Amino acid sequence: MAFAADLHVHSHYSRATSKDCTLEGLHGWAQRKGVRVVGTGDFTHPLWFAELRQKLMPSAPGLFRLRSEYSASANSEIPPACRSDIEFLLTAEISSIYKRDGRTRKVHSLLLVPDLDSAVAINARLAAIGNIASDGRPILGLDPRDLLEIVLEAHPDACLIPAHIWTPWFSMLGSKSGFDSVEECFGDLTEHIFAVETGLSSDPPMNWRVGALDRFTLVSNSDLHSPKNLGRNATLFRCPVGYFAVLDALRTRAPATFGGTIDLFPEQGKYHLDGHRKCGVCLEPEGSLANDDICPVCGKPLVLGVLHRVTALADRPAGAQPGNPPHHEYIIPLPDLLSEITGVGPNSKRVQRLYHGLLANHGPELIILRQLPPEQLADVESGRLAEAIRRLRAGKVRRTPGYDGQFGTIRVFQ
Repeated sequence: MAFAADLHVHSHYSRATSKDCTLEGLHGWAQRKGVRVVGTGDFTHPLWFAELRQKLMPSAPGLFRLRSEYSASANSEIPPACRSDIEFLLTAEISSIYKRDGRTRKVHSLLLVPDLDSAVAINARLAAIGNIASDGRPILGLDPRDLLEIVLEAHPDACLIPAHIWTPWFSMLGSKSGFDSVEECFGDLTEHIFAVETGLSSDPPMNWRVGALDRFTLVSNSDLHSPKNLGRNATLFRCPVGYFAVLDALRTRAPATFGGTIDLFPEQGKYHLDGHRKCGVCLEPEGSLANDDICPVCGKPLVLGVLHRVTALADRPAGAQPGNPPHHEYIIPLPDLLSEITGVGPNSKRVQRLYHGLLANHGPELIILRQLPPEQLADVESGRLAEAIRRLRAGKVRRTPGYDGQFGTIRVFQ
């Protein structure tokens, strides 16, 4: 069957997250969004792990479902048109900050495990290394290569996916503290890495410029800090709903089981281009190189964005692609489209009323954005939503790129 998965999320125990990042919140928003499989996030945190034990029960192979006594209240708020079964997959993110080859490295890793016992084994090893109770995404002085070894020893089908691999500050290939290749980061265990996460500031075509990434499956996830952002990036599968089927699809990338990705336009990511937010300077890589990567206003080094880093490591021109590339498509979150159409904020009462009315009438957000015939929306805001979705699907959008921590904007109208 075909389904969407969002495997990189966070709980309310991670810093700067919404209090709604609960299992019930994720369960409810997964139905509204149309995401079938959701990561739990943060299984390394003792209090969150206790909630996982208490509230989840095994369902599909290697997956879990919210127990009925906890799902009932969440389901009562979901329109019948959106109600569906939701499965959870045990996940966590680790922030490795350590020194190698005389440099401080900062790399984030996404962990996937098929059972609670594997999570217990990993947590015990990590607790002996550092404090895993201070943050849902713990910061450890642990080399990702050694983290991968711990993960594999916990379960042969446990998985490590390098997270948002291009982000300047905290990623495997980031300009500030990363490496120039997967092999440099994971050494003799590189063969156990079979998927990498593109992150919000890059998309598959950008990654296709780097031939060394051809053998890795590109996955997309939201990295949400609020459940309302669930599914803004997601990965598509055509396999049975189960942990081992998902892992096999990621390993093989077979078109029969792996369906590609759903992505925000990468310009919307807050590290897409180079610049200095304080100075109001935003530059394409060519402009930065012409200035020796120095800010023309303050004279300090620019924060080099994802596109700059991709360009530095690329061995193909923009627009090139490997043979038989997986499917990918772009979305703009439905509240953002409604905000542009109405001229008020995405969290305004008017937009929220329209949003929830659309879900009640037409089903989950991803169905509306990706599959619903636009003519069925002809009565919404004088047909402007239907036209917005036509333009979105055709890629006819106006892009103002993000840079130096500033999110970009994507618009469909003048």
